[in-house]
Amino acid sequence: GPREQLLYLPCIYRNTAVPQPDYLATVDVEPTSPHYCQVGLGMAPKYRQGGEGVGATKDPSRMGLSHKGTQQDGAQPQKNPAGRCSAPKEPSQPQKNPAERCSAPKEPSRKVLNPKRTQQGALGGFLSGSFVLLDGKTFEVKGNWEKGDKIPSLGYDFWYQPRHNVLLSTEWGVPKALRDGFNPADVEKGLYGRHINVWDWSTHTFLQAVDLGQGSIPLEIRFLHDPAAAQGFVGCALSGAVHRFYKTQKGDWAAEKVIEVPNKKVQGWLLPEMPGLITDILISLDDRFLYFSNWLHGDVRQYDISNPQQPQLVGQVFLGGSITKGGTVTVLEDQELQAQPEPFVIQGREVLGGPQMLQLSLDGKRLYVSNSLYSAWDRQFYPELLRAGSVLLQLDVDTERGGLRVNPQFLVDFGREPAGPALAHEVRYPGGDCTSDIWL
Repeated sequence: GPREQLLYLPCIYRNTAVPQPDYLATVDVEPTSPHYCQVGLGMAPKYRQGGEGVGATKDPSRMGLSHKGTQQDGAQPQKNPAGRCSAPKEPSQPQKNPAERCSAPKEPSRKVLNPKRTQQGALGGFLSGSFVLLDGKTFEVKGNWEKGDKIPSLGYDFWYQPRHNVLLSTEWGVPKALRDGFNPADVEKGLYGRHINVWDWSTHTFLQAVDLGQGSIPLEIRFLHDPAAAQGFVGCALSGAVHRFYKTQKGDWAAEKVIEVPNKKVQGWLLPEMPGLITDILISLDDRFLYFSNWLHGDVRQYDISNPQQPQLVGQVFLGGSITKGGTVTVLEDQELQAQPEPFVIQGREVLGGPQMLQLSLDGKRLYVSNSLYSAWDRQFYPELLRAGSVLLQLDVDTERGGLRVNPQFLVDFGREPAGPALAHEVRYPGGDCTSDIWL
């Protein structure tokens, strides 16, 4: 496909000191453009005054969208279902109808299957990981996608593969438990997930749960892009593991651990051991490389998955994190590193927080990285990130032998937004990308 020229990123103000709505921003990533690495019209025009940058252009394809109907804490829900969502993954209080009980929407597909989340009920105040069906053009709520009485207690990400008549979903945690920050005790209470949930694509019914272990917290799930392949990978945040899931000869689904990031024994942190906290993974369009981010340890990794059962680490770069030298955390025992990494500085700007959301160019040569996870967790683990704002970085990828290198010319600083520092999240291309396209 053509080289990306424009990126979309949701930018979050919830849980920060900025009393403004969340918004969708654009970023110009065409190297020959005079507005290269500039943020376009994110908020409504009154927030971004004049100027000759991307935000001032009259070309709609180069302008961001304003979330004028964003629901703030305590506000009444809007009538337009699109306006109810403060931003992907930023939950509001669940309501009673199918659209409003979507407490933390995920990204929509191009057609109709869209956010699913936990409804109000039992399990610490919430029950069932449901899917909400929206009209792909109008975003009108059509109802719930799932059918039958069996519904998992939790939900999060999903990926479907019609050739195998399956949809697989993951589990983060109970919104009531996670929305204000992370409490390790909630893991022992069963308020965080541990399963891949398997659904029949044609009947919309729940089939089985694949157990990945206590406290694993599986987040992003990715099939291989080859639509004939009945396998893929899921990243588990707390256990620091990547599991390969696959269809068995019997026709059901199973999983095996193929990568594990060891915890580091530390001093001066929330717990005596720090997990890597794998928050995002993606697979290159040619199915050769797997990438994931360790939000707490601070590194992005590249694995060669030519043999999916034995991934090989071929690239790694540190972009901040909680274990950098000179910080509050002392690493006492590390199975991987000989010394704590240096703080990451680019163009004179120290990057705070850790690498989080990832997006890869269609040719596999450019990996974009943002560093906000979820505003309440940002506030807990990286409070300085809320004051400084997040960044968007670009890594150059060696697609022949493997390898990652920071592009020193690329920096998008969301700490300089007109209304104040913002937390930039997922990265999307107009027309589809490595983490939204599902091949049929």
